[in-house]
Amino acid sequence: MRLFNVLKSWLSALSFRTGVVVLLLCVPFYVLSFLQFMLPIGIEVKGVLWIVLFGMAKLFQYAGIAILGVNGLSRIKAIFKKKGTTER
Repeated sequence: MRLFNVLKSWLSALSFRTGVVVLLLCVPFYVLSFLQFMLPIGIEVKGVLWIVLFGMAKLFQYAGIAILGVNGLSRIKAIFKKKGTTER
C-alpha cells in the first residue's frame, strides 16, 4: 500500500504535457494489440502478444490519468469543448 501511495504521488508531480503524452501512448498499444491477430503466427503467441500489448495500453492509460488528475482531465475536456464550438 505504501508503494502505491509513493508511486501515485510521484506520478501526480509530473507535468500536464507529460500526462497527455503518456495518455496518448496508450492508443498505439491498443491498435497493436488487436492488429496482431492478423499475423500468421500460432494462437499461443497471439494470446501472449495480446496480453502484453493490451497490458501496456492499460498501463499507459492509467498512468496518464494518474499524472493528469482531476484538474488535468477537466482541462482536456475544456479544450475539446472549445474546439467543438469554434468549428460550427
